[in-house]
Amino acid sequence: MQPFSTGEEVLAWIRDRANAGVKPGLSRMEWLMERLGHPERRMRCIHIAGTNGKGSTAALIAHALHTCGYDVGLFTSPYLEQFEERIRFNGQPIAETDLVEAANRIYDAVEECRQSEWGAPSEFELVTTLAIWYYAHISCPYYIVWETGLGGRWDATNVVYPVLTVITTIGLDHTRYLGETIEDIAREKSGIIKPGVPLVCGVTDPAALAVIEERAREKKAGLYVYGRDFTAASVESSIDGQIFDFTGPFRKYERVQISLAGPHQMQNAAVALMSLEVLRQYMAFYFEEDEELYRGLREARWPGRLERLGERPDFVIDGAHNPQGAAALAEALQQLYGGRRLHFVIGLLEDKAVSDFFRPLLPLAETVILTEPESPRKAPVETLREMVTALSPAADVRVEPDWRAALELAQRRAADDDVVVVTGSLYLIGDVRKWWKNR
Repeated sequence: MQPFSTGEEVLAWIRDRANAGVKPGLSRMEWLMERLGHPERRMRCIHIAGTNGKGSTAALIAHALHTCGYDVGLFTSPYLEQFEERIRFNGQPIAETDLVEAANRIYDAVEECRQSEWGAPSEFELVTTLAIWYYAHISCPYYIVWETGLGGRWDATNVVYPVLTVITTIGLDHTRYLGETIEDIAREKSGIIKPGVPLVCGVTDPAALAVIEERAREKKAGLYVYGRDFTAASVESSIDGQIFDFTGPFRKYERVQISLAGPHQMQNAAVALMSLEVLRQYMAFYFEEDEELYRGLREARWPGRLERLGERPDFVIDGAHNPQGAAALAEALQQLYGGRRLHFVIGLLEDKAVSDFFRPLLPLAETVILTEPESPRKAPVETLREMVTALSPAADVRVEPDWRAALELAQRRAADDDVVVVTGSLYLIGDVRKWWKNR
């Protein structure tokens, strides 16, 4: 008899049976892969790490590959609205029947691992194992765009041997696990670099880049760096997307259009396009006409990243959940909404609640409304208020723990020409997006 018959049963198993918390190291994943017959060896992965931008970059690569005629898997985390979004095939979330089949196939191995010297897998290890089985034995895509969860070196996704690696950006995030300095974090992220596998890099911080360059030399991995080996120059931009010119070592693309807004997304798109160029140059990635590639990039979507849900006032959501993301959001808002009044609704998780998150946003804010995501790890609004008032004693700060009431307050305070910006935890962004669609 199979353990599961519905998707809800699988999700309950993942939540209830997986060991909570982060468990560094690959021992459990390696044990599981051996027990399952090494399904990871059947996967042709593009492995992506980075502090910010890896989800957007992954979505751009995956959609472009699919538009050019390839079956493509996309593994990302976390999800915005439903768990199945994390494991996609040709743009669609994993079907319930496939989720159930994959879970049933790995169940015995997971239970054996739980009883072994290695102990129970973490939730992320369990989900990663399920995704590996699904891609290796059920959907069997030609390419899998494979995003890390936390770090790189000891991340559960690092059991694969990819055809291409990508590192988007490096910033100070998850310092409890990855290290206190930018160099420490760069070492952890660069742990996905494999011998002889080319690397596309969007990192611009000199200290972080030096670490990555050293690791690439050690691994004899060909390295392509944004701003040095390939560049992007803005042509047009708006909240609904942008157009840029791309120059790389192999060819140029003029007037590349994407639906993602903000200068940081132009950089992510350049990293994605350089990744596709490396695949074309060395891995026989083929498309008949440039228009296929252009269309793939133009039609790619990544919800919750500078996404405008409504107008009069503009209602924008963005999952900028760390200081680097907040700085990118502030730059984009100045470019797109310079001169307009901005009303922020902000909710964070406790481990993300740092003063540096608020620093770039407060000078732009007409109003700051602090709220709480629906998560046991939420940062209390009073903690956030103390940070904001310490940075800007004169700021107009309101506190509303109920995020629905916080949104209503922001909309009451905003004139038609103003902008409401909801940002912080992706838990909050996902809930707000569902709330908006179902209103």
